[in-house]
Amino acid sequence: MDRAHRIHGVKKVSGLQGPQYICATPDGGFAVSEECGDVKLFTPNLKLAGSLSETYRHEFGNPSGICTDPEGNVLVADVQKRSITLFPPSGSPICIVSQGLFEPAGIACSPFGLLYVGDTVDNCVKVFKYRANPYYTPTSPRRSGEAPS
Repeated sequence: MDRAHRIHGVKKVSGLQGPQYICATPDGGFAVSEECGDVKLFTPNLKLAGSLSETYRHEFGNPSGICTDPEGNVLVADVQKRSITLFPPSGSPICIVSQGLFEPAGIACSPFGLLYVGDTVDNCVKVFKYRANPYYTPTSPRRSGEAPS
């Protein structure tokens, strides 16, 4: 995008089935949740890096919101299963929220180890702590290390 807010060099990633949510990954790539039950990971040069359902042999109901954290974990909200699952760069997936959600849609994680979940049925944002310690980023303008109350 230039100073006049004109977009240049648009590229397209095709072959997706009902893309819903997208988020950037720490390596410069991105992740996309598909309405048809998968989450696909792409490299910075827009090449398919893999699928969470194939890589982890995980069966999604209807993956909706997705986000990544600084450690490279991919967190996925599943509307049908009413849960949030964390997919680490290596190891097995971990269901980190399995109760208290009705229709989890959008999610975001903070550098303080908090997970924000937009629950559309409850018309609210639910906040969960999923890390014991916040991430340390020496260049962060907020270096207190404490999560906000």
